[in-house]
Amino acid sequence: MGWRILLIVVSVLVAAVLELGKHTLWGWALAAVLLLCFGLGRHFRMLPVGGWKGLLCWCALFALLAGTLALSWPPMKPIPAVSSKGAVETEAVHTSLGDVSGLRTADGAVEVFAGIPYAKPPVGELRWREPQPVESWQGVLKADHFAPMSMQTRNLQIYSSLAQIIGYHDYQIQMGDEFREPVSEDSLYLNIWRPAGGGEKLPVLVYIHGGSLQSGQPSYADYSGLGLAREGVLVVNMGYRLGIFGFFADEELAQESPNGTTGNYGLLDQICALEWVRDHIASFGGDPENVTIAGESAGSACVTALCTSPLAKGLFRRAIGESSTVTAKAPAHSFRSLEDAYAAGRATKDKFNAQDIADLRALPAEKLVGELATHHHFTVDGYVLPQTPYESYQQGEFNEEGQLHGFNREEAAPFILFGQANAKNYEEKVRAYFGSYADRVLALYPGETDDQAKRNWADIYTVALFTYGHYNWEQQAIANGIPSYVYHFTKSNGRLGSWHSGEEVYFYGNIPENSKLYDAKDRELSRVMKSYFVNFIKTGDPNGEGLPAWPQGTGEGVMTFGDEISWQLAPYQELNQILDEMFGAV
Repeated sequence: MGWRILLIVVSVLVAAVLELGKHTLWGWALAAVLLLCFGLGRHFRMLPVGGWKGLLCWCALFALLAGTLALSWPPMKPIPAVSSKGAVETEAVHTSLGDVSGLRTADGAVEVFAGIPYAKPPVGELRWREPQPVESWQGVLKADHFAPMSMQTRNLQIYSSLAQIIGYHDYQIQMGDEFREPVSEDSLYLNIWRPAGGGEKLPVLVYIHGGSLQSGQPSYADYSGLGLAREGVLVVNMGYRLGIFGFFADEELAQESPNGTTGNYGLLDQICALEWVRDHIASFGGDPENVTIAGESAGSACVTALCTSPLAKGLFRRAIGESSTVTAKAPAHSFRSLEDAYAAGRATKDKFNAQDIADLRALPAEKLVGELATHHHFTVDGYVLPQTPYESYQQGEFNEEGQLHGFNREEAAPFILFGQANAKNYEEKVRAYFGSYADRVLALYPGETDDQAKRNWADIYTVALFTYGHYNWEQQAIANGIPSYVYHFTKSNGRLGSWHSGEEVYFYGNIPENSKLYDAKDRELSRVMKSYFVNFIKTGDPNGEGLPAWPQGTGEGVMTFGDEISWQLAPYQELNQILDEMFGAV
């Protein structure tokens, strides 16, 4: 009886690994045959039961199962532009570069064009150079699949599945998902969602994905353009170079550049995509004179950098930023000095024994990709960013004519999941960050119990890493006379709640229809939040008929999106002021 129980346990574990790892169906079949044959062999005494021969049989089974798992890894497969069945090809759209066809959703409401090149592939001699103009093509470009996501490190698929279970709570067992999305250094492609049939002078939203400037992809469903396209907005997003491929800096690169630039290739990609939109979006029915840029997390940091880059002037009118900026005097992340960037570049050269840039360019992308975490910051290069965004706003130099931005209640949750505070370590954590200002912070946020320490450290981390930047951006808007609309997202639900990025499915109208993780209140909140978004994208003012009034920012209040929608006093103001003093921003 004991061997049968062990065999059942092994079968369950193998099935779990096959499912979570998204192994191919033939792997399931082979594993099932091996387990069945082993079980029958033991049952009918065709295989030895005890002794060293029995142990050897078990070892052979484990070896064969391990081989099955190793050989049945999910293959790379591009993500279709429209995942639902019943999608049909669109009529060709004529552009000056060539014709493009996409896919129309099964309900006929939205057309999607995925994988349109906006620059030459940045490979070979074009690695670490400004993006080069894309070449035209002959015939009709079938834009029916997303291009590979930009080069980045990949965890085993089983880790992604566990993240969906533990973090997102929305893991689904289904057929047809036995594949992985490909990655490539050749990733400078954009995607378009538009109302079916197009139109004329549709408002345009250009979205920049997040991921700490070292991961992420345009194909992710939470910020898909489907929801906004159903409301008459033409949505564009793009892949851009990440990590070492997008933000590596080197003196030799600056010397060979006709613009003397290095270190901001990912931002240059985004600017190139905006130029593509300016030149070609009218062919798809979009209005190049009515473009809003948006982004979340590192994508929002990109938005605020573009708001002060002279190269982006005139390429958009308004800006939406979710859960990050680089507008503080000392940005919390995604930013470093050119000197630090050069030092990191020299260290990378030494690590690979590279004498010059030619040596690094000769290395395969797969060998360099591990350096993503070392190079994922903007720099003041004198070209893309002549000075810090903080300095630009101080001097009244900016590109946007209106802002909509904000932050979430539980921004810190995923980042301190394994580093939470308790009553014993809380004061040490606070003093390590705030130094001589720690006593004032501890008076505002005491940590006398484990629960109090845990909650207050989460709030402090949220402010320091995320919300303080939005406080800065609003203050800069007020000083420069820019209309600014600030939100605070607090809604809980069965999925991400108000964790970092939890607001996106609400604003972009992408709550899955059949998801039980969201209820009727969530869907109504999404309807309202999406309406604010659409109004701002169209006119620069989120307010509209039937919506609660959203006042322009004065530095005192925020529009709170939670169980209720209301204008409330802005949170964390005293802590924001302490940070101002710490960084010399007052």
